[in-house]
Amino acid sequence: MPEMTAFKGHIFDLDGTLIRSNHVWTDVDVQFLRKRGFTVPEDYSKALSTMNFDQAAVYTKERFALPDSVDEIKQEWFDLALYQYTTVIELFDGVYDYVTSLYNNGKKLALATASSHLLYEPVLKRTGVYDCFCAFVSTEEVKRGKGFPDVYERAAEKLGLMPCDCIVYEDIVEGIRAAAGAGFHTAACANGHYNEDEQILAAAEFVFRKGSPTTD
Repeated sequence: MPEMTAFKGHIFDLDGTLIRSNHVWTDVDVQFLRKRGFTVPEDYSKALSTMNFDQAAVYTKERFALPDSVDEIKQEWFDLALYQYTTVIELFDGVYDYVTSLYNNGKKLALATASSHLLYEPVLKRTGVYDCFCAFVSTEEVKRGKGFPDVYERAAEKLGLMPCDCIVYEDIVEGIRAAAGAGFHTAACANGHYNEDEQILAAAEFVFRKGSPTTD
């Protein structure tokens, strides 16, 4: 098996993979639903993990029978999260060194995320890695969410590479499985957020723990 750094293309998820942001969205869920008299169901965050912003807003509106429009839900979520992305959220330990090393060694890097550019641009610029990426793709640009390979395929296309020449870094098992099924190599970023480490570790070729890549 080749080393992770041997691949021509490196396609990164953002939240929970590059940056410590899972707690932000948990807090957003709590604040948003508490304001409307609900507690966060145990399966809610997991259900949203493969969706883009539009899909998540539609799902939330329908699940809780909310009078808010989809656009109003999205705007409230965005407003709650923006300050955190702009001023607070940091990279995981080891990410800066790893990403800049790939860039300095001529690898092509892409971001494949469910987050808007209004969120990912400020955090990546503030943490000093934005310029390492030559392609950015949001799930809003493709038809399906991260239970499918669309966003990774679009990222590879922007890099000018085939899936077999790329490795996808993800923190959700659905993303790992979708990417692997489309011919990508995969690296699981185990942060424990969804309490499914065994599933994602078994599905991926490589594993990131505490900033250190290993092979499984």
